Amino acid sequence: MPETEAERFWDARAREHALFFVDNRLDYRSPDLESFWAGGAEALDGMLSAVGAQIRGTDVVVDIGCGVGRLTRVLAARARRVIAVDVSAEMLARAAELNPGLAGVEWVHGDGRGLPGIGDGAVDACVSHVVFQHIPDPSITLGYVREIGRVLAPGGWAAFQVSTDPAIHRPRRASAAAAAARAPRITPIGSARPSPSATSSAPRRRWA
Repeated sequence: MPETEAERFWDARAREHALFFVDNRLDYRSPDLESFWAGGAEALDGMLSAVGAQIRGTDVVVDIGCGVGRLTRVLAARARRVIAVDVSAEMLARAAELNPGLAGVEWVHGDGRGLPGIGDGAVDACVSHVVFQHIPDPSITLGYVREIGRVLAPGGWAAFQVSTDPAIHRPRRASAAAAAARAPRITPIGSARPSPSATSSAPRRRWA
């Protein structure tokens, strides 16, 4: 696939210091690797607790923006199968090196805009930790939300974060408004859930 601006950026970060650019709380020169990997379980458990979800041993889970596989490693220990997607081929190469022999994991080079290659209704859950706030174009983030809705099976759920800081987004009012009109209805954490009359008749999915 053609190389994108996002891929070039994250490939460069991966070549420079992959772990640091996954978690910049690390010491750049002397990173605490034990703390870094332990942070994967902490981050995942925090997200699951916030949305009231859990990973079952029969689940197929998509890890969007997997980086070096910090959450992927934890997911692989809990789920039946993990599809770990990242826009950066360099990050994926390091993920495979750092997680050798990780069972039930497929490392997938994504296109930076969606989840091609994953079938409709094929997965039980999608997770994405500290990823979407790095995307400057909100229409791309909304595209990912639509893709999450497409690949989730009925009864599936998703947990992810987005930024509401307008300073980090490129102003694309027309395209963003059009994308928002087509996007699935989402209930952010802490917001009231939509009334039954406001929801569609599509299979129920849980969003966070």
